[in-house]
Amino acid sequence: MSIGALMEQMGAAACQAAAVLARASSAQKNRALAAAAQSVREHARQIERANGEDLEAASAPKLGTALIDRLRLDGARIEAIARGLEEVLALPDPIGTVAAEWQRPNGLVIQRVRVPLGVIGIIYESRPNVTADAGALCLKSGNAVILRGGSESERSSRAIHAALVEGLRAAALPEECIQLVPTTDRAAVGYMLSGMTDYLDVLVPRGGKELVARVQKEARVPVIGHLEGNCHVYVDRDADIRMARAIVLNAKMRRTGICGAAETLLIDRGCVATHLAPILHDLLQAGCEVRGDETVRKADPRVRAATEEDWLTEYLDAIIAAKVVDGVDEAIAHIARYGSAHTETIVTENAASAERFLQRVDSAIVLHNASTQFADGGEFGMGAEIGISTDRLHARGPVGVEQLTSYKYIVRGSGQVRS
Repeated sequence: MSIGALMEQMGAAACQAAAVLARASSAQKNRALAAAAQSVREHARQIERANGEDLEAASAPKLGTALIDRLRLDGARIEAIARGLEEVLALPDPIGTVAAEWQRPNGLVIQRVRVPLGVIGIIYESRPNVTADAGALCLKSGNAVILRGGSESERSSRAIHAALVEGLRAAALPEECIQLVPTTDRAAVGYMLSGMTDYLDVLVPRGGKELVARVQKEARVPVIGHLEGNCHVYVDRDADIRMARAIVLNAKMRRTGICGAAETLLIDRGCVATHLAPILHDLLQAGCEVRGDETVRKADPRVRAATEEDWLTEYLDAIIAAKVVDGVDEAIAHIARYGSAHTETIVTENAASAERFLQRVDSAIVLHNASTQFADGGEFGMGAEIGISTDRLHARGPVGVEQLTSYKYIVRGSGQVRS
């Protein structure tokens, strides 16, 4: 079968499954998720073995440590996948909920009711857990989904997908509710982008800059996603030094390869004498390369010179750019110029400065006295997430169950006609 014929077949099956899933009860969807979680646990060894084969095949240096970390599954991460399915199960079902209701003077009663988007295509790289997260979120929100994982995680994704299919069978839902493209041929991605407008209602890319840029450029259906996560930590002159040190180190080094990792440190000139050297020491001792402006370099000789490009770079590695700014307004201006509208945080005990930052920074997620690594749907209590959106239309921030819905208006009358 040609790639085109395969994708057409999957698209048609997804549309049929979506019609069934849109009418499924919450209990039925939850049964599928519970059975899928059980299957993940029962087949943990097979999943880990498949992941081991992926890791062995992906050991080429070109992938880099960040991608290898994203790809790796161990017992704890597989259990986290099962728990993630159960967390989505526990979320309220958004489908059919009334978001707003009002009555017009003529007696018409109008409701805005949440409905599924339809069929979602998700293209992702490296992280095999996205197979479970995306499948679960789409199922809970009543959407059929076509998943196209990266070639480097092919075996892992297939093993996880098999558990999701077992869940669908247990709940008597069509297996085509969650489909995994069964080929690593890149032509399948191209077909999803431009050849499936009759089947796909939205595309979600999750991966590196090149993938997301391609999807945003070539897709002929709406796209939800973000191109880069150039996230900032601003340490204000009124920041508690212990808190600042802990937040900066965590924001950068907890996991350097995720989109919520801090890439730029901005520090107020008013606290350079007390805060800068300790923060730099923590980063450098943890193995982080620091690239700074002249003031930052004077504080520690191990700091390398930053270039204009560094302020724009999402490293996804143990590297951070550092710059001294003259207060909160200059920090806000720097973020507006160089940021990617993803996630930024201010560390300060000054309520007025915090509020100014929170209100004026135009990013999807803005935090006060907390690590940027909380930019995660699970940490927001949304269960799993498909990704972080920096779009301004439809969904912004973590894309969870509610963000994968649209709405329709239901109008009830008693014979009204329009004059």
